[in-house]
Formats: sequence, structure tokens, C-alpha cells
Amino acid sequence: MKRFLLILIVLFTASANTYAVPLKTAKNAPKFTQSEQYQSVTNEANVFYAENDIKKALEMFLSIPENERTPQNWLLIGNIMQDQGKLDEASFMYNKAIELDNKFYKAYYNLGNVYLQDGKPNMAVEQYKKVINLKPEYAYAHYNLACAYIKLGKYSKAKFELLTAIDYKNTVADFHYNLAYVYKKLGKEKTAKTYIEYYNKLMENNYVQGNNF
Repeated sequence: MKRFLLILIVLFTASANTYAVPLKTAKNAPKFTQSEQYQSVTNEANVFYAENDIKKALEMFLSIPENERTPQNWLLIGNIMQDQGKLDEASFMYNKAIELDNKFYKAYYNLGNVYLQDGKPNMAVEQYKKVINLKPEYAYAHYNLACAYIKLGKYSKAKFELLTAIDYKNTVADFHYNLAYVYKKLGKEKTAKTYIEYYNKLMENNYVQGNNF
């Protein structure tokens, strides 16, 4: 699953230039079973994808008839489309995955990422809420939901989601960085500086660990 992170730039100077809607799900889609002959194609395509041979992986995924593609097949095709900047095609693929499995949180998450990348934060918000409804502990969904709220200027809601993300995973420097930004926008400079200090410490630790290999 792609972990799309939006990083915001914060300038700390002396002058200083949610509420979640319950997910209404349709009836659970019947569990999809792929024919054995295409399971082997899927397995081989997954290997190419893992080895970053994207061209070959895409060829193999597309060789599977649409009615034989699994939700994961559709998801990975969507990932490839998104990486190529084909956002409309990626959205289509993620929606096809959701049609087959309406509890496939990865597809909702990546669809939200497409909307956020495409400048549609309101639509992204709805997808991230669905992810959180299905997988409340997924820190990156809370983080990206916060990023969508930031784009909408809803800083209090963004703060709540960032604090939740940090509760679940407090070692991601960008979580602290964007929370610092939000506190700055809310006029809480002291708290903002505290979180930028957390960010700097995490970045320093990551640098030291990287140099130890």
C-alpha cells in the first residue's frame, strides 16, 4: 500500500509570518475466488511488482480478464497508474477493487491519496474516514486525513487527527512536523516549537541510525 505523505513547510520566526461520519456500507460483496489458472499469473505478477519490474508486472496483471481480477490485482494496477500520474485511471482501478470488496481499506486509502494529490481534499476526507472506520489504528490514514483538513483550513480537526496518528505511531517525524504547523496556525507558538523539537530529534536519530549501517 502506498503511504502518501503530505509534508508542509513551517517557518518559525519571531514575527510568525473530528468528528467522523459513520461509514454506511452496502451489503458485503461476495468473497471473490480467482480461477486457479489466473492465480499463478497473479503470483508471478506480484513477484515482478515486488522486484520493481513494473512494466512486466503491469503486462501480467492486464493479461488477467477483468472478471478474474482480485481486489489486490485492481489495487496494484491502480498503484502503477498513480505512479505514472494517471490519476483518473488509478481512481477507476481502486473503485473496481472496492466493488469486489467493500471492506478493502487499502483501496479506500489509496483512492483518498489520489483525491488529495489531485487537489480534491473534500473527496479525500470521505475516503480516509472510511479507512478509519474499517481500521481505526491505521496511523497514516489519520495523518493524511489531517493533511486534507489542513488544505481545507480546518486546523482543529487536523490537530485531532495528527494527535491520534501520533498516539498510534509516534516515531514518524512528519507527523510531528505537521502538528507543529497546525499549532502554529492555531496561534499556539510554544506548543508548535515543542513539536518541531520532537521532529528535529527524530530526524537526528534517523540520520544517526542511517550512518550506522
